[in-house]
Amino acid sequence: MPLQTLKTNEASELLIENRISSNMVKCEIEKKAGKQGLLKTYLAKFNSWSKGLYLVIAFFALWELLPRLGIINQVFLPTFSETIKTLIGLFASGKIFIHVGASLARALVGFFLAVIFAIPLGFLMGWYNRFEKYTDLFMQTLRNTSTFALFPIFLLLFGLGEASKVAIIFYAATWQLLINTISGVKNIDPLYIKAAKSMGATDSQLFGKVILPASLPSIVSGARLGIKIAFMTVIAAEMIGAKSGLGFFIQNAQYNFMIPEMYAGVLVLAVIGVVLNYILVWLENKATSWKGGVDSSIMG
Repeated sequence: MPLQTLKTNEASELLIENRISSNMVKCEIEKKAGKQGLLKTYLAKFNSWSKGLYLVIAFFALWELLPRLGIINQVFLPTFSETIKTLIGLFASGKIFIHVGASLARALVGFFLAVIFAIPLGFLMGWYNRFEKYTDLFMQTLRNTSTFALFPIFLLLFGLGEASKVAIIFYAATWQLLINTISGVKNIDPLYIKAAKSMGATDSQLFGKVILPASLPSIVSGARLGIKIAFMTVIAAEMIGAKSGLGFFIQNAQYNFMIPEMYAGVLVLAVIGVVLNYILVWLENKATSWKGGVDSSIMG
């Protein structure tokens, strides 16, 4: 083999090795940059979230000081530390778990029934104008009737058992889901639909590829609000007629003048509400990641 050919082969091999090592170094740098970027993102989110802690801490400090300084009678407002002590006792005995489980079960069953009913109906009303004309007046009449004004009717029809509570939760959670689904369908850009039809998309393809993805952000926002409404409704329903649940627990503590237990129940309710909110925000971000970040504030 000629010497020139050997030198050419050696140069080619050296060039390939340099490129491989360069690519490996570049990949390592990109991995490190990716990890650092992810860490910065999480830190930024934590910093944004932690800013709200100052006001929460100030609220609990005020709660502790007002009764302790005698500004508010401790009979009516026990100190925060005493409420926490009572709450620890409730958790240790397992008593509070029974009531939390009962409330969550009722709220989730009613909410999922609302999802099964409201979302398909919302698609029909949003897509088919003729169907909406026939159903809108009836739905608007029901939607604008107070949920709690109807509670005695639900009690008469379904009795004092679980059915009446689930039914009232289903009724309350339905409307936000229905409205958001209709809005999501109606606000789809007509250009998307025209483009899909021009490419020969069938009705099922149009629904699966255009209508459902485009309306999903609005539906998920409706679900987020719907489950909040469901949880608020179950507490009120349990206060009216129940033998378990957080609503019953809080009202029973009030009637028996167990004031620390009452505040402990309210505190549990607040924590569950905050946790549910952030879980729903996370799910909403996952479902609509292409749309951008979702506001987790109280107005969301």
